[in-house]
Amino acid sequence: LLPLFLLFDVLCSFVFRHNKLEERNGLHGKAVLITGASSGIGEYMAYEYAKRGASLALVARREDRLQKVGAKARCFGSPDVLVICGDVSSFDDCRKFVNTTVNHFGRLDHLVNNAGIFNFYSVNWGVEITKFSPVMDTNFWGSVYPTYFAMPHLKKTRGKIVVNSSVAATVHIPTLAFYCASKAALWSFYEALRAEVEPEVGITIATLGFVESEMSDGKVMSKEGKMNDGVRIPQVVRETIMGTEACARAIVGGACRGRRRVTEPQWFKVLAMANYLFPDILQWVFTFFVDMGP
Repeated sequence: LLPLFLLFDVLCSFVFRHNKLEERNGLHGKAVLITGASSGIGEYMAYEYAKRGASLALVARREDRLQKVGAKARCFGSPDVLVICGDVSSFDDCRKFVNTTVNHFGRLDHLVNNAGIFNFYSVNWGVEITKFSPVMDTNFWGSVYPTYFAMPHLKKTRGKIVVNSSVAATVHIPTLAFYCASKAALWSFYEALRAEVEPEVGITIATLGFVESEMSDGKVMSKEGKMNDGVRIPQVVRETIMGTEACARAIVGGACRGRRRVTEPQWFKVLAMANYLFPDILQWVFTFFVDMGP
């Protein structure tokens, strides 16, 4: 029955994605907070929300990049853009930027947990294991902390939480052990949280494949725990990279329509089905391509 269910899910997703009844300007007067908004998916989600008339609070560590994104978001139609420097892995920073957003706009309607980092290294037990803590701190706690502070405000507005997870939450890829673990934790947390807070607060979990961003350009965390640029991503990964704008449009559209889950690109649902039916074969395939290298 699983293959039939997944096929039905793919068809429904296609229909809803192209639903012409979606209200493009339905977010006027509403406030949206986006983390990791200085580049990649977060940047383009800011533009999609701006096109729908939402006021924006943009959070990231690089103020110069945020200012540029904010200026462009205003051009796309956002009536008010608030730029806030902050680190999502910091409990205090998360409290600050949520409170700053609510104090400025008087409300919070959508919380978009987008910030994340990527590592592409084998687990080497000779390396100090704490060097990989930032992956979980950013990818998991960097979403949970803002959610903790935002929840009372989202309940008041019957708002929404959008979470960027990954296909790596369910499809396990060699050299991505810590990244897979962080995304699996994220996925499980918000699936369970949804059962607690709906219908007061809606939750949309985006399960993404490889999307064009600084990560796909080779900005990953090294085994020393530092962010490196220009790391060579394997060819098998580069061949499947999806455009950032299309991905952001699908996520925001799905959230606005109240969808529980958004998978992009759509064919990754087939990959998830293959992983469920033939896990050993799929693991061999991934190992083969990873061993081939860039």
